[in-house]
Amino acid sequence: MSDPRAAARAVDSLRRGWPIAVDGMTLLSVETADAESVRAFGTERPVLISAGRAATLKLANQLAAADPDAPVLVDAAPWLDRAAAVALADPQLDLATPLKGPFRAIPLDRPEAAAAALRLARIAGLLPAFFVGPVEAAVELAITADDIAAHQSAAPLRIATRARLPVAGAEDAEIVAFRSPDSGDEHVALLIGQPDGRSPLIRLHSECLTGDVFGSLKCDCGPQLHAAIRAIQAHGWGMLLYLRQEGRGIGLVNKLRAYQLQDQGFDTVDANTRLGFAVDARDFGVAARMLDLLGQRAVRLLTNNPAKVAGLEAAGITVAERVPHKLPPNPHNARYLATKRDRTGHQL
Repeated sequence: MSDPRAAARAVDSLRRGWPIAVDGMTLLSVETADAESVRAFGTERPVLISAGRAATLKLANQLAAADPDAPVLVDAAPWLDRAAAVALADPQLDLATPLKGPFRAIPLDRPEAAAAALRLARIAGLLPAFFVGPVEAAVELAITADDIAAHQSAAPLRIATRARLPVAGAEDAEIVAFRSPDSGDEHVALLIGQPDGRSPLIRLHSECLTGDVFGSLKCDCGPQLHAAIRAIQAHGWGMLLYLRQEGRGIGLVNKLRAYQLQDQGFDTVDANTRLGFAVDARDFGVAARMLDLLGQRAVRLLTNNPAKVAGLEAAGITVAERVPHKLPPNPHNARYLATKRDRTGHQL
């Protein structure tokens, strides 16, 4: 039987640099390990990385790299210590450490466990890279791939509280907070206006600290957030769902790593895949669960992204209409918007 709490504890262990086991595979995060913990992990320590990262290192073909959860195991070598493993795993460092290897990919005994481990690294907001230790290595706890899947399920999400919240552009708004007992993420919905018999206008907005709070010009998130509130108010009633899925689901730290890769010349798609993540790792089933708890099964969706429509419909929400959400570019985000149009199917 799966235990989502076990996956939550595993996330905490990984972030603290403690070893864990997933379906019998002993793992130590490359990012959070220190030299002492690496030495204690054994003398033979192959390194697990994603196919996307392996493709950059010429260790996997591009077909395999299309699946970010596909794992690649790099054979152990005497010189493959923590510093070398970090350089192996982190594409930010490629210009600073251009000479790497030689590396040799070896067969994986537990490919399903390895794929689950890469998903867990993303959930923890860490680089998807692990030292793999011997079976007998001491670990903080052992979990299963089913534990990880249960931890990601939107089904346990519940309404935690709600309150009136006047905001600029919608003074009659109410905020509703959602919480899952097995996850630290707390999503919120901003309810604007009152039901009037029509399908509500809905905006799914993924958290973007840099854009929403600091006004980053690299993206269009902040302007989209405020324009959505105004659009819902003008429609008469609707909801803005604020999803705690920073960086299209890869977390804040990894998003900033992607920013640095963009400064090296890569677009947002290539930056994510070079880091070893999917182009878009968000789970729109969370938004569907929030809408269900709010009693809304048919909506008008304010978006340029067909994937959001497909994600909601796959989770049982009827999207009666896709309403375009267009804003003018600025000199800093023109390439970002072009990438969304040309590589991720946004209808701009």
